[in-house]
Amino acid sequence: MRRTRIVATIGPASESDEVLLNLVKAGVDVFRISMAHGDIPSNIERIRRVRALAPDIAIMVDIPGPKIRAGSFGTVAVHLEIGHVIELVEAFGETSTADRIAVEREDILMHLKTGDHVHIGDGGISLVVTKTGATTLTEVTSGGAVVGKPGMGLPASILNDRLPTDDDRARLEALKEEDIDFLAVSFVRSAFDMVSVRSVLSRDDVLLMAKIETGEGVENLDEIVAVSDSIMVARGDLGVRMPIEEVPHLQKLIVRHGIRYARPVVVATQMLESMTHAQVPTRAEVTDVANAVLDGASAVMLSGETAIGEDPVGTVITMDRIVRRAEASFDYAKWGAGLELQSHVGHANQSTRITASITGAAWRAAMEEKAVAIVACTRSGMTARAISRFRPPMPIVAITPSKATSRQLRGSWGIDRVVLSPANDIDELCQVAVAEVKKSGIAQPGDPIVVMAGSATGGAQVTDTVRMIIIP
Repeated sequence: MRRTRIVATIGPASESDEVLLNLVKAGVDVFRISMAHGDIPSNIERIRRVRALAPDIAIMVDIPGPKIRAGSFGTVAVHLEIGHVIELVEAFGETSTADRIAVEREDILMHLKTGDHVHIGDGGISLVVTKTGATTLTEVTSGGAVVGKPGMGLPASILNDRLPTDDDRARLEALKEEDIDFLAVSFVRSAFDMVSVRSVLSRDDVLLMAKIETGEGVENLDEIVAVSDSIMVARGDLGVRMPIEEVPHLQKLIVRHGIRYARPVVVATQMLESMTHAQVPTRAEVTDVANAVLDGASAVMLSGETAIGEDPVGTVITMDRIVRRAEASFDYAKWGAGLELQSHVGHANQSTRITASITGAAWRAAMEEKAVAIVACTRSGMTARAISRFRPPMPIVAITPSKATSRQLRGSWGIDRVVLSPANDIDELCQVAVAEVKKSGIAQPGDPIVVMAGSATGGAQVTDTVRMIIIP
């Protein structure tokens, strides 16, 4: 079993029924739909169609926040050469060219100063502002090819948007009745941003994912993780806004920090970028994906590779092979033993502390007795995510009464299978657990398994019981 999850972004290259179903067969666990592209009705239609075609796959919707985009360069690559002068103009719905780039944001160009840097896409293409005023001119300092509607990175000092933006509020209103599992929030800078988005969405059944892609987000990482359900290392914009040499180290920091809180962490951007057009990835990309797995990432994400790439299915198959090989070298015992839990910090409530203690005890018992499986009985998925952070070598089986929870757990590391069951009593849950691990072939008579659940007196949100069971 592959334990690290694969997230695939849906776009023009992958939205047909045939490709979507083949992506599921290839191993996609979560489909990402970015609302930065297309209008609200078209994105809602896409969400509904994906849900109908893949009812068991999790859906992540990504809202763009204050992301600034260029007008479309079209589908044929436009090359921007070093030294070339390009005019920036405020315009909406207009085509961009090698000489003139439409900037789709009102009243932003007036704040640029001579010497400011503007980044196109994920930072590979850079411009420096040479003239401001009635006309804004820039010179290409780092060239390359660009297609579609790339994002534009402008100096952070001129971006003061609060989250959610007005456009995102309209998106959140439209999403209130849709069957989605994760909501990714872009450009999160503080806990207040996440709390504000959660308040507007007004849904407890959707897991909120904070995208860390700004210096403020890194500085406020602790408070952001505490109020989020999941985290994304959004390396594209992070690499534009932070020194590029810091990105690998920030990735390790964010992954480790999020998992200490039992938050699944997704590593994203340019993982297999060359496969947008090539049949095989570069050696550097293969190493990058493998290192994300070895860093302990819960999931790795494909963006343009599956949204506009020439072979979305082949890219997922390649990602699956790389991840499986990296997992064969993962040091499970060392990871769990070295994990410092964030369960006793000031904001942690009693149920969080109890769940952390019980899952820690379950991990130690499973390792010492060489259990063949750990079973997490969970309503919200928190118990399964809490044990997942230890990265145990044995399968994790989740038992839940919730179909939505079963989908959301597809975004968590190492959940081998999810069993839907209405059982509530601890003895009944243990019976379900034994039957499932025997039926699946995970356990044979005489094998030990560890079962975690809430007792009748512990409350709905507390995992306070752990049992070691020898399979009869």
